[in-house]
Amino acid sequence: MKYAWIERHRTQWPVSLSCEVLGVSASGYHEHRRRSGRPHPRRLGNDALLVHIRAVHAESRGEYGWPRVWKQLLTQGLRVGKERVRTLMQRHGIRARGKRKFKATTDSNHALPVAPNLLGRDFSPAAPNAAWTSDITYVATDEGWLYLAVILDLFSRQVIGWSMKPHMRQDLVLDALRMAWFRRRPAPGAILHSDRGSQYCAKAFTGALKAYGMRASMSRKGDCWDNAPTESLWGSLKVGRLHGKRFTTRRAAMDEIVDWLTFYNHRRLHSTLGYVSPVQFERAWLAAQERQAA
Repeated sequence: MKYAWIERHRTQWPVSLSCEVLGVSASGYHEHRRRSGRPHPRRLGNDALLVHIRAVHAESRGEYGWPRVWKQLLTQGLRVGKERVRTLMQRHGIRARGKRKFKATTDSNHALPVAPNLLGRDFSPAAPNAAWTSDITYVATDEGWLYLAVILDLFSRQVIGWSMKPHMRQDLVLDALRMAWFRRRPAPGAILHSDRGSQYCAKAFTGALKAYGMRASMSRKGDCWDNAPTESLWGSLKVGRLHGKRFTTRRAAMDEIVDWLTFYNHRRLHSTLGYVSPVQFERAWLAAQERQAA
């Protein structure tokens, strides 16, 4: 029954994730397919495999290195060894964009009240909407700076709220929070973790958290590792998509960022989630909860 369910949904969710959720082995599933007469995929030649590799790499806009390219090929039903993918990509100069350092945007030089660090670097809540994180970054355009604030659900690493404005005032983070709350409606007691920036300490933002029944949590001063998942998100956005691009208008930058956020949530393979996208990970978890309740 479990193998049949995996077979019906293999184009919707990766086989490896379905097997993990259902408590069966991937090798057992493939053996079941073999015994049931399912056709075994033929070995691709290097030229054909290279076409698939280039397609996956292009779809990610050059963001994927060989581990994510290999995982994406597996989800597409191509059974190929990771060393073969790595070697082919290296031979043909196909690689992920290089890493860069970016300056911080936190303004913690203020006298506003600071919340304790309730999160304590526990980045793996057991369910959605238990712990969120938030942060601000910036993008240069010919019209001036564009600032982006996001709300990230730590369970699935999905971006559930965002806001973009030409300034860093408190309504930047307030709008992102409102989007996330109206989309998710977390139960009272959920945590919203951020740095000590003045936007997060402002009365309007802390008042909104209180009205939503959420608890504020803040990183220790000068410690970016206390908000590592959101910092990682900025690296993926800037290195994987924005590096080397010039935007003549803020609108052009906003369109590019929204496109990337859609890609990130729905298609980008996340190493922390077992190389599935945030949306796929959460859908699989919800489907498992429904089966357990049935």
